[in-house]
Amino acid sequence: MNYYSEKLIAMAAVREAADLCRAVQHELSVASITKTDRSPVTVADFGSQALICSRLRKAYPSDPIIAEETSAMLRLAENEKDRTGVIYRVRMLRPDADAEEILEWIDYGDHKDQADRFWTLDPIDGTKGFLRGDQYAIALALIDKGEVVVAALACPNLVLSSAPQEKGVVAVAVKGEGTEIYRLSDMEIMGKAEVSSETDPKGVRFSESVESTHTSHSDSKKIADLLGISQHAVRLDSQAKYVVVAAGDAEIYLRMPSKRRYVENIWDHAGGMLIVQEAGGTVTDINGKDLAFKYGYQLLENKGIIVSNGGLHDSILDAVKQTKLTG
Repeated sequence: MNYYSEKLIAMAAVREAADLCRAVQHELSVASITKTDRSPVTVADFGSQALICSRLRKAYPSDPIIAEETSAMLRLAENEKDRTGVIYRVRMLRPDADAEEILEWIDYGDHKDQADRFWTLDPIDGTKGFLRGDQYAIALALIDKGEVVVAALACPNLVLSSAPQEKGVVAVAVKGEGTEIYRLSDMEIMGKAEVSSETDPKGVRFSESVESTHTSHSDSKKIADLLGISQHAVRLDSQAKYVVVAAGDAEIYLRMPSKRRYVENIWDHAGGMLIVQEAGGTVTDINGKDLAFKYGYQLLENKGIIVSNGGLHDSILDAVKQTKLTG
């Protein structure tokens, strides 16, 4: 099936959202609201979701959207300042948008159940990184009959070794067509992404999350030691880690569950998975199972995430088994 139209819409959507997010991050300070799960959410999260969901709904009105945020918190009286900020930021790019309409755009993403075809969105993946002025991503993916078929990740602060003078990239993949890297500033293509072929432990680089809330740094270290990897892990926020592996700037990304019962959300991995796979890499859970996008908004049948250049994957899985982390 041809997904050319969906690819173009996804690219335009994440780029527009990136414009809003960069404008907010460039401020001296960014306030955040604390959600019930203690994770922060900002004006940029809501604004990004509003812009992307409105674009998707206009282009594909019958496609449900599973996204991370809703407008419920913004509608509370105590969050009036944040609500006003979201409306202001969206109107900077969509001057004719009505205030209530913007809140409704956010809620287009309030779908949680499985569908034959749907989009999944993390309007800012890595909000804590965003708040620190570090890495974050706007992550969008299309899932058709349980398969991720289109992915677009905008990483406004990411610099790749292939173009050290360029800050900000958009990684785009269509199933069966490879992964492309675009310059965020003008969306000029920078080239095809291809994973590294490095398998010598002395040269292998691995990345992991900065935050330890849902990933165990100590378990990652055990696995690295078993593999004979001597380089220190590079820690960065968001699905930018997937882009780094896809572009050949790292060979491994490990997300080892720090809590036994923690279940991953699909918006945290759908886009990144396809980006890496179409660049020649491999993505599974820590038991070697493919990620299953057929249970609504969560990866209910998976535990942890292993991302690699492919050549190292079996060795990583063996190391995980040796540490008795599977099951």
